Amino acid sequence: MVDEFTRECVLLEVDRGMTSDDVVDLLVGVFRTRGVPAHVRSDNGGEFIAKAITRLAAITGVEMLYITPGSPWENGYAESFHGRLRDELLNAEVFDGLHDARALAAKWRSEYNHRRPHSSLKYLPPTVYAATLAVPPVGAPPLPPAPPASFPTAPILTPRLS
Repeated sequence: MVDEFTRECVLLEVDRGMTSDDVVDLLVGVFRTRGVPAHVRSDNGGEFIAKAITRLAAITGVEMLYITPGSPWENGYAESFHGRLRDELLNAEVFDGLHDARALAAKWRSEYNHRRPHSSLKYLPPTVYAATLAVPPVGAPPLPPAPPASFPTAPILTPRLS
């Protein structure tokens, strides 16, 4: 998951498969730590058009923006990110198992977010760029506090029964 504004890799989940319920759980976790976004842009993969995601969007007020099939340019930030992820991690490493893949992905994500400069962000890493946005210019009045984020209610957050 990539933040379109700061280019930060918010989430890089590694697993053997992912259901729509898994995606809901991950999104709720991100919403809790970063707040509920105005929209989520995604492809039309089964896990993103499922009823669970539709329910989450309705409860939180998130607008789901779907990419037209066969139109990757509509999601340029993610396509650019995926290309870097593929070239710098997936094609460059040999994974000894799921645990190893998760560890290497976490290391790559940290490097990407905290050390890797991005030309579109004035050659700053995403987290450094985001931090500069949080500091008001000298003499500017402070920003009012953000309203509290709303979160999904219990039915979506209840554990799944297998």
